[in-house]
Amino acid sequence: MHILLTLFENSYFLLFFIIFTGTLIGKISLKGFTLNASAVLFVALLLGHMGYWLPADFQKIGLVFFIFTIGIQNGAGFFESFKERGAQAFIVVAAIFISGAGAAVGLSYALSIDPAMAVGLFTGALTSTPGLAAAIESTGSPLASIGYGIAYPFGVIGVILFVRLLPRLLNIDLQDELRASSEAVFRKYPEVLQQNYVVENAGIEGKSIGRLKIQSMTGANISRVKHGPELIVPTARTILHTGDLVKAVGTPDALEKVEVLLGKKVDLKIPLDKQNESRLVLVTNKHAVNKTLAQLNLQETCNATITRIRRSGIDISPGPDSVIKFGDKLMVVCSKEEMKIATKILGNEVKRLSETDFLPVAAGITLGIALGSIELPFFGLATFRLGLTGGVLITALVLSYIGKTGPIIWTLSGASNQALRKLGLLLFLATVGTNAGKNLAQTLTESGLQLILSALLITALPMILAVLVGRVIFKVPFLTFLGILTGGMTSTPGLSAANSIVDSDDVNLAYATVYPIALAMMILSTQLLGQL
Repeated sequence: MHILLTLFENSYFLLFFIIFTGTLIGKISLKGFTLNASAVLFVALLLGHMGYWLPADFQKIGLVFFIFTIGIQNGAGFFESFKERGAQAFIVVAAIFISGAGAAVGLSYALSIDPAMAVGLFTGALTSTPGLAAAIESTGSPLASIGYGIAYPFGVIGVILFVRLLPRLLNIDLQDELRASSEAVFRKYPEVLQQNYVVENAGIEGKSIGRLKIQSMTGANISRVKHGPELIVPTARTILHTGDLVKAVGTPDALEKVEVLLGKKVDLKIPLDKQNESRLVLVTNKHAVNKTLAQLNLQETCNATITRIRRSGIDISPGPDSVIKFGDKLMVVCSKEEMKIATKILGNEVKRLSETDFLPVAAGITLGIALGSIELPFFGLATFRLGLTGGVLITALVLSYIGKTGPIIWTLSGASNQALRKLGLLLFLATVGTNAGKNLAQTLTESGLQLILSALLITALPMILAVLVGRVIFKVPFLTFLGILTGGMTSTPGLSAANSIVDSDDVNLAYATVYPIALAMMILSTQLLGQL
């Protein structure tokens, strides 16, 4: 036992002991309830209470990996998500900050708590280090730091417990929510089907596919034509005749339009001849990334037709303006000889997809840290910095949206992203837990019951109000709401708890959407409270 306690003084041993023990405990299931990655935090809290702690650098390194991978994965959908739910998210986040700040002011008057202490309680309840910096600047009092220290452990633990218990409190079936999320995705990206038709429209006779503009008129792509005994992989110059059999690929709505344009659908098969083939080709060539299908011009280069794009498990019906992303799979139809040219143009190197290129990771994080250190004006009221989290998150979102800069592709494979994110999360939880745990007992015994209850109230009230506004009034889908809630509370541990109970991009995307809003609101509300 003495040897073990001595080893705990070695920060590297302590770090991996916490991760190992927490991961082991997190796998234990009690009536279907597991702590998963959150168990690492509770093990860290215990060891922190025993007087052991980890250097803050571990926390910062873990934080940048965790936040950067979230931004890189969700940047492509961030702006679209903001357009769809930006107003609702803003109102929910506003409710969080108005209720939290209001509770701090009310308790300050009701319990005669020093205003600077109350501002510190507010920033600690929302676990916001940038908020603490603004509180110290606006109040000029060390009591803000003490208030932050009192409320911070309750802010960390409170959001985690709230997130983990919320599905049971609201009687939410997470599997049903995942299915609903998948159905919403497929409504947005309808299933891509294939159907054969016989050309009956006399107006089609003798006209080329390009002249008929079938793709732009219907949204479907012609992948095969059978003219008498001849089997053809079509190009824009392929001539159609009445009686031809045509295979079209597209959404159900697009295929209905094809039927109106060409003729009735038939059950006859149109096989490829031995000289042609249909294959899914992986996009790994940097020169193909961020180009449209029209720019790639595969039909002119190698007589190849693209009938569908598979991205993140979803089939998308392609058009000339469809932008190709790294890791897409394109269904290519052409001759076997020309398929070699198509695969060379697109890449099709499976090994590259599984590799982790640290150049974009290091470059992106460097840019994010630099951005976070810049002082920015805030409507003439104050200046603030985005800080480590805000700078890295916003940089990752923008880089992911851009997709590619010169030879650098701002993306990571799914496996690489998950590995870096999990590593960052474990480093972050282990460190933040020991640092919160070392003052937890002292806080409980010395700070007074009223300050502890105040911290609990300032933590709980915003989350309860967020549930009422987000779920009851706006009826935001639960997975999206979890991201809005944790982002609105500026709680990375809360986000980790949400990730540990449900594996959904909806949570991370919503968090990334609201976090910049919450950061700005935190700075503004803290400055106003400090001046009051």
